[in-house]
Amino acid sequence: MSESEVPATLRRFFVVHFVVDILVAIPLFLAPRAVLSLLGWREIDPAMSRVVAAALFGIGIQSLLGRNEPRRTFQAMLSLKIIWSGAACLGILVSLLQGAPPFAWGFLALFVVFSGVWWHYFLLLRKG
Repeated sequence: MSESEVPATLRRFFVVHFVVDILVAIPLFLAPRAVLSLLGWREIDPAMSRVVAAALFGIGIQSLLGRNEPRRTFQAMLSLKIIWSGAACLGILVSLLQGAPPFAWGFLALFVVFSGVWWHYFLLLRKG
């Protein structure tokens, strides 16, 4: 892979990431109590739920907008995605240990998978 190349699979993962983020963000933003209640949460803060949705909108939409950008842009976006997914994994794990509903395991799994993908491509691009 040359210095300027970005794997086509990474570009496709950015589009997949956009779709997943938007599919989660829209209902979380519009109806946080209804959505999270269905998933087993008893304590719901709609404002903070919407902040999470806003982060998902921002990162997801930027994934779509940036999917055709050069390698340097991908490296910066991957750093952001690694920080976000890593912090989310830790936060969800702590919440599970404090009694979060079982559905949180699904969110944790999703963030772990995406974090693994981002790390893989971050290291691949770093090697050049």
